[in-house]
Amino acid sequence: MRFIHAADLHIDSPLKGLSRYEGAPLAQLRGATRRALERLVELAIDEKVDFVLIAGDLYDCDWQDFHTGLFVREQMVKLGKKDIRVFIVQGNHDAQGVISRQVPWPDNVKVFSSRKAETVRLDALNVAIHGHSFSDREMPLDLVPGYPSAVSGFFNIGLLHTSLTGMPGHDTYAPTSLSVLQTKGYDYWALGHIHARQVVCEQPRVVFSGNLQGRHARETGAKGCELVEVQGSVLEARFVPLDVVRWHQIPLHLDPTLSLNDLPRYVTQALQSAVSGAGDALHAVRVLLTGESPLHALESRQPGTLAAAVQAAAQDVTGAEVWIEQVKLDLRSPIDRAQIGQGNDALGELVRWVDTLSADSQALAKFCQASLSEVMNKVPPEVCAAVALEPDSLDMPRLNDVAALLALVKDAEATLLARLNSGEIPT
Repeated sequence: MRFIHAADLHIDSPLKGLSRYEGAPLAQLRGATRRALERLVELAIDEKVDFVLIAGDLYDCDWQDFHTGLFVREQMVKLGKKDIRVFIVQGNHDAQGVISRQVPWPDNVKVFSSRKAETVRLDALNVAIHGHSFSDREMPLDLVPGYPSAVSGFFNIGLLHTSLTGMPGHDTYAPTSLSVLQTKGYDYWALGHIHARQVVCEQPRVVFSGNLQGRHARETGAKGCELVEVQGSVLEARFVPLDVVRWHQIPLHLDPTLSLNDLPRYVTQALQSAVSGAGDALHAVRVLLTGESPLHALESRQPGTLAAAVQAAAQDVTGAEVWIEQVKLDLRSPIDRAQIGQGNDALGELVRWVDTLSADSQALAKFCQASLSEVMNKVPPEVCAAVALEPDSLDMPRLNDVAALLALVKDAEATLLARLNSGEIPT
């Protein structure tokens, strides 16, 4: 008996904010979730699986129109023609109360009830699948106690969308624990909601398959599904990557002797290493340049110089398509900051003021709040709307994140020091 366990497909996730990237491969990015589902269907057919499990968040949100539902239904029909059944629980993004439009499912698809847990027996396979959908986006209760007991003599699978006991970066939904899962006596728990693949336990096997397609730079690495084969009491599972856009974050430390001419070659080597062996995926890369480098002063005089060098490096990567999503800088000028801080001039005053802010998180937050508010009042309304809707994907600092705010201030300080020290800005 073979099956696929997938979760968090987020079909037609809007991926807001992409328009701010000049030259971004918009069609590939916006179509990535659909293409990943098509690959899932192709895998299921090629591997001749008996059924497919989807552990919540098949959709990202309510459909703008019926095209989303019709596309997904078309993929389910392809599976049905090969006698492959599909079992779905709805999660917080596609809960019964969230998706208002409806398209009838084909006969091979079972969506579990949101009123109570259900069991589907596949007698020919000696398999029992248990599931419970979300009725609405909010699900503060542990659903597992309401799941039926294991069917004796069958291979029992629990299908559940849950945060377990809580994971960093994820909201709490249907919280439960491994010990509660184990009380049911199931052989496999197919979990969804956590977007990073994680094998929680081997006996019984409890797995977050992760999302099928990364959606922004915080969802890095290979994304896909679990392909599971059961022979008697032996279970074998392997992860199969299905993503068509793979996100990377690559930190690069710049040596003080590295020149602007040397930078593209150095970056190309790092990019080539990161994307090798990843098939035909589009690689969306965020590069972080760190270290003490005279290139910081060059960047302060000509903003965008280092980003252009990194983009040039991406053009030289062979055997893969690379798009530089963003270049972030955490560089320091090779100057003696401590010595500058002892001076009675503008440079010394700047260093001492930053040190004062660094030691007082409340003062830091207050200053950044005032500064960011002033900036946001000057930017176009559509940018403000994108920030409000997708703060994670746009990587905007949060006012309660002291480390992020401090990094902003220190970056500003380093830029000002470089310019003041070079005489660009009158003191």
